[in-house]
Amino acid sequence: MRLVLLSGGSGKRLWPLSNDSRSKQFLKVLSNSEGEFESMVQRVWGQLRKNDLVNKAIIATSKSQVDMITNQLGSNVTIVTEPERRDTFPAIALAAVYLYSIEKCSLDEVVGMLPVDPYVEDKFFQRVKDLELALNSTNAELALIGINPTYPSEKYGYIVPKLSDDGNILKVDYFKEKPDIKTAEELMSKQALWNSGVFAFKLEYIIKMLEDKGLPTQYNELLEQYHTLHKNSFDYEVVEKANDIVALSYDGYWKDLGTWNTLTEEMGSQQIGKGIMGEGVDNSYIINELDIPIVLLGIKNAVVAASPDGILVTDSETSPKIKEYVDRISDRPMYEERRWGWYKVLDYVKYPEGNEVLTKRIGIRAGKNLSYQVHYKRSEIWTIVKGQGVYIVNNKLSHIREGDVVHIPLGMKHAIKAATDMEIIEVQTGSELIEEDIIRLTTNWADIEQLARI
Repeated sequence: MRLVLLSGGSGKRLWPLSNDSRSKQFLKVLSNSEGEFESMVQRVWGQLRKNDLVNKAIIATSKSQVDMITNQLGSNVTIVTEPERRDTFPAIALAAVYLYSIEKCSLDEVVGMLPVDPYVEDKFFQRVKDLELALNSTNAELALIGINPTYPSEKYGYIVPKLSDDGNILKVDYFKEKPDIKTAEELMSKQALWNSGVFAFKLEYIIKMLEDKGLPTQYNELLEQYHTLHKNSFDYEVVEKANDIVALSYDGYWKDLGTWNTLTEEMGSQQIGKGIMGEGVDNSYIINELDIPIVLLGIKNAVVAASPDGILVTDSETSPKIKEYVDRISDRPMYEERRWGWYKVLDYVKYPEGNEVLTKRIGIRAGKNLSYQVHYKRSEIWTIVKGQGVYIVNNKLSHIREGDVVHIPLGMKHAIKAATDMEIIEVQTGSELIEEDIIRLTTNWADIEQLARI
């Protein structure tokens, strides 16, 4: 059995810590067994390792999340990257074709699909393994995992089994998306299950479907045609058209941590970052990524979250509504994690004359490097405030350490590698400070040194 973890979305319900670059699964607010903070994706990856599944797993994601995944899980993780976001069916199809044509998996291979951010016990992944037996013993097209509901929830979709079912493997009758309370109560009386978003199929099922649609089943060919695929969900394109679906029930702990009120219930601490819980504070949380303190006084059932992207003050139960308001905010992300470290935007100014100035604090981990790149709309000044390493500007390699200042003119190729953990204050000045003005030549340092000699 092979596993594909689906990592997507922007997690706007966890603003201001989550944004288009740092989705909810990357927020380090959960506590591990050593008392250290970890993210949802780190937690799930650790659980896969405990269940001997990590070597069978790959991650399917968009380009904007690759650096974050590498930063948090390491460089040995197999990542299938969408050239552009086109919803869940194209992403799952690309992952399936990768397993088929690149990793040469058999058409009889069972492939399990999991969201990258479930909050579950370790034993949940033993139930995931049972999906293989369910498919092989029933010859169903799809096998799902449903959660035995503990209350009539309006937040989750439901899997409704056929009433004649009895036994471990249930035949699915139909699905119901996020019902009202009364309908949810009726569904529970029919032994309906919460839909966990975990399902499996045999590889042949998807490969044949792509062939029937006239789509390529070779990975590189599908990559080239990816922009032509319809933006459809897997539910719409596959699940709703399937004739034979079975489900396994799971009665252990399961939770969707997609909103502040659910996430804070599982956090390792009521306070992360600088802050003071004062007199009269009850059932409230501070999550603070800023370098200034937050003080709470006489407040109950509150969540206060602060990051360079903004500040949220909300009643806990009201917090899921934040998505409605975040859609009005179109500012660039102010903090990102990358494969080499992280950066935080300190200041941004656009002058009436059209010139822009952006100031960043950049952290580069020891042994890591920025890509060999060039810009045609901006110049940069680096001030090294911590650590040492080497850098290349204008094909010249030099050593660099704290206190040094480097000027990188417009149109000049440049790169830097940290020998120890480094921090840099970078000031960008130019006519347009945009991602499209970063022309990356290579990220491999040996290649960078070779190119610099040419």
